[in-house]
Amino acid sequence: MIENIGIVGAGQMGVGIAHVCLLAGYKVFLSDVSQPLVQQGRETIDRQMERQIARKKLHDKEKEEALARLKTFVGLEGFEKCDLVIEAVIENEEIKKDVFMKLCPLLSKHCLLATNTSSLSITALAHSTDRPDKFMGMHFMHPVPVMQLVELIRGITTSNGTFSAIRDVTKRLGKQSIVSEDYPGFITNRILMPMINEAIYALFEGVGTIEAIDKGMHLGANHPMGPLELADLIGLDTCAFIMNVLYEERGESKYKPCPLLTKYVEAGWLGRKAKRGFYDYTGDQPVPTR
Repeated sequence: MIENIGIVGAGQMGVGIAHVCLLAGYKVFLSDVSQPLVQQGRETIDRQMERQIARKKLHDKEKEEALARLKTFVGLEGFEKCDLVIEAVIENEEIKKDVFMKLCPLLSKHCLLATNTSSLSITALAHSTDRPDKFMGMHFMHPVPVMQLVELIRGITTSNGTFSAIRDVTKRLGKQSIVSEDYPGFITNRILMPMINEAIYALFEGVGTIEAIDKGMHLGANHPMGPLELADLIGLDTCAFIMNVLYEERGESKYKPCPLLTKYVEAGWLGRKAKRGFYDYTGDQPVPTR
């Protein structure tokens, strides 16, 4: 029975996962590498819940009870009571493997492990742990409190019991799940990222302006937002990383990151989190940067 959930990483994904776990009644242990990052994560959860209260989607008492179940700390020593630990650190295979190798000796033998990776091999990450049968992918969508989907990805060694337990957690969180095979990008990013990359190529080649491309897909394809706006929300560095994984693993030219995407990342124009990407977010309203 999973009741205590640990989350490694208090960035936008880790905080979002912590948020939904708290509201589902779990006790949550949230950690990062420094106290300022941990404190920022706690404040973000508080702020997000206040927005839900303002929208009549949450009551003050529910928020108070949820935050009482949250424990934050620095480092990896503090997850010993957890039944499941979800890794949500930077999308870098070596960093993730290093986290798992340091984390595993500190966990109870029954504890399950999940990674929120959006593109990396689940089987390869599982191999860096002492419990590959208790390991699988649990890919949440951003922003986690809003998006309803979680991709569930089994590695070669993932046991049926692990899969069933984590699928049950997903249901308790009020999320819908789909099952993907352990291939680069899984289902959603295998389809979504090449579309975003093609939109960037359309801009790069002068087919249309930022506004025209986004308006075309928003109104013409009934997408909630245009692909360039969505890229800014996801983070251009994340988009570039996933495209590189697809390109390296598949070896097909259609997955090669657009040179303009690479230039934006090199310039530090990473999207909303950097206040500048395909749009400038420093004013009251986003303004196209090209």
